[in-house]
Amino acid sequence: MPIQIVKGEGAYFYDAEGNKLLDGISSWWVNLHGHCHPYISQKVSEQLHTLEHAIFSAFTHEPAVKLAERLIGHLPENQSKIFYSDNGSTAVEVGLKMVLQYWHNQGISKKKFIAFENAYHGDTFGGMSVGARNVFNNAFENLLFDVIHIPLPDDDNMEQIKEVLQGWFINHNDIAGFIFEPLVQGAAGMLMYEAKYLDELIALCKENKVLCIADEVMTGFGRTGEFFASNYLSNKPDIICLSKGLTGGYMPLGVTSCAQFIYNSCVSDDKTKTFFHGHSYTANPTACSAGLASLDLMEKEETWAQIAMISKLNQKFVIKLKNHPKLKDVRSKGTILALEINTEEHTHYLNNSSESIASYFLNKGIIVRPLGNILYIIPPYCITENEIKHVYKVMEQFLEEL
Repeated sequence: MPIQIVKGEGAYFYDAEGNKLLDGISSWWVNLHGHCHPYISQKVSEQLHTLEHAIFSAFTHEPAVKLAERLIGHLPENQSKIFYSDNGSTAVEVGLKMVLQYWHNQGISKKKFIAFENAYHGDTFGGMSVGARNVFNNAFENLLFDVIHIPLPDDDNMEQIKEVLQGWFINHNDIAGFIFEPLVQGAAGMLMYEAKYLDELIALCKENKVLCIADEVMTGFGRTGEFFASNYLSNKPDIICLSKGLTGGYMPLGVTSCAQFIYNSCVSDDKTKTFFHGHSYTANPTACSAGLASLDLMEKEETWAQIAMISKLNQKFVIKLKNHPKLKDVRSKGTILALEINTEEHTHYLNNSSESIASYFLNKGIIVRPLGNILYIIPPYCITENEIKHVYKVMEQFLEEL
C-alpha cells in the first residue's frame, strides 16, 4: 500500500507512522531546494492574497512577465520567447507543435522527427511518439507517428550515425525536427553521453534545416552542474522545454522557450498561422510566483556551492565504485548519480530488482525509486555533506549484501 506522507521539511518526508525519510530523488526530481522551503512558501502565500489565477488570453500579469524575463536571462542567447503550459509532457508537446507549425506556415511539408533510442519525452501522444516504444506506450503504439530513432552517440558509432542521417537528408526532405534529452536520458536509466557528440548532431541538423528541441524537463536548473545542460553545448537548440524544478516542486508549470524566428512564423495578419494552443491554467500567477522564488534561490551563491559539493562527492564515489564486482556501471553528471546493478535479468525498466532495492533503502530511511536495476539519486540542493555520505554508505552496504 502507498505510504502516507504527512509532512515535508528540507530534505526529509515524515510519514503517518512518524518515520523520517530522506528524499533521495527530490520527489520525482522536482524539489530543487527541499520541501516546504520557507522563502518559496512565503512568496506563494503573498501571491495567493493578491492574484491567484487570471485568464491568459488577451490579458497578462506581472508574475508571468517577470518569470519569462528572468528565464530568458538564463537560457541560451538564441532563446527569445516563452510559452507557458502546465507540465513537462505538455511543454514537449508544445515544442513539437511549434516545429510542425513552423514548417506548415512556410508552406513546406515536413512532419518527421529524429529522436534517440530509449528516449522518454512524456505521456502525451506527441511525447510518446518521439519516445522509445516500450511499456509506457505499448497500448497506443498503432496510434503513434513514425520517428527516426538513432542510438546515443559515442566514439564507436558517431560516424555511422552521421552517415545514416546524411543519407536520409539527401534522399528525403521531410525531417522537421530533432528532439533530445541533453547529456542525460532520465527514465531510460540515467544514460549519459558527451556534449561534443550532441554538438555535432545539432550542427548536422542545422545544416540541413532541421529544428532542434532540447527536452530539459529533468536536466534543467542545475541538475547536470550547469544552469541548463544546453550550456555545455556550442550549438544551441532552437526550442527548450522546461518543467519539474521550474517551481521548486511547489506548483505544476511548464515552459517552452523558442528562438525569435519560430515566434515570427506565427505572427501574421493571416489568422490561420496563429499558434492555437492554450490551457486554462496557462501562466497561473501562483505557479509563476513559485517559479520566481525558486529562481531567487537558484541565483544565490550558496545554492551553487551546494550543487558543486554534491557533484564533487558524486564524482569521488564513482571513482570508488568504478570496478565494483556487483555493478555493470556507475556514472554521474552533476548532482545525478546512477549505479547499474548486475542482475540475472538484463538492464531494463521492468527489471524485478527495483522493488527489493526500493524496500531496502526505505527500511534504512531513504526514498529511492529505481529504474529497474538502475539505483540513482538526484537529491535536493539542501542536502548536507553528511547526509549524502550516509546515502553512499547505505549504497555500499546494499552492494555488500547482494
